[in-house]
Amino acid sequence: MVAVLAVAGPYVYIHFIEDKAPKRLSLSSDNSTGTTTATGSASDAPLDGSWKVTTGSQAGYRVKEILFGQNNEAVGRTTAVTGDATIAGSKVNAATVTVDLTKVSSDRDRRDGQFQGRIMNTSTYPTATFKLTQAIDLPSTTGRVSTKANGDLTARGVTKPAVADLQAERSGNSIRVSGSIPVTFATWNIPNPSLGPISTEDKGLIEFLLVLSH
Repeated sequence: MVAVLAVAGPYVYIHFIEDKAPKRLSLSSDNSTGTTTATGSASDAPLDGSWKVTTGSQAGYRVKEILFGQNNEAVGRTTAVTGDATIAGSKVNAATVTVDLTKVSSDRDRRDGQFQGRIMNTSTYPTATFKLTQAIDLPSTTGRVSTKANGDLTARGVTKPAVADLQAERSGNSIRVSGSIPVTFATWNIPNPSLGPISTEDKGLIEFLLVLSH
């Protein structure tokens, strides 16, 4: 009986009580999930100039959890995202995105307390920043494009090289960019989020959806 409860309890909690993890942030995400849908036709106006991260942007984390053999995904997000980018011709020459980690929240207060305290220590390291270190060549094709961005990711006071997988699409006067950055916790001196009966992998994913205005 004890063995049955040990398995059935976490199963019931994860599948019937715990909220289902939101879908990955993407250009095609539905607005009902709290993401932005890329709509409208592409503009023929030049991309040259400065672009600012604006309303509709969000970023966060996704980490796989295991509770007594049952799989779950922990997801935390915030809209407190700032940044800018500079485009000249067919190249993105500079870009910086900063996330206010003190504003990141999930569907569980206890998880958020661990994130803000032991894990990310946001009282000392309140932000995470990705800064482009290599220009991005923009494809000549119109519509949605996929590419990679090489940069430096600063998190918990540690700066290390990181690669972001991106999808970008122009919609009217805005550029929308979605993507993710894989993060191995030890590389950035981030304590493993495992706690008590909940264990996690040694890595997670940073997700983002950026809306940039000229």
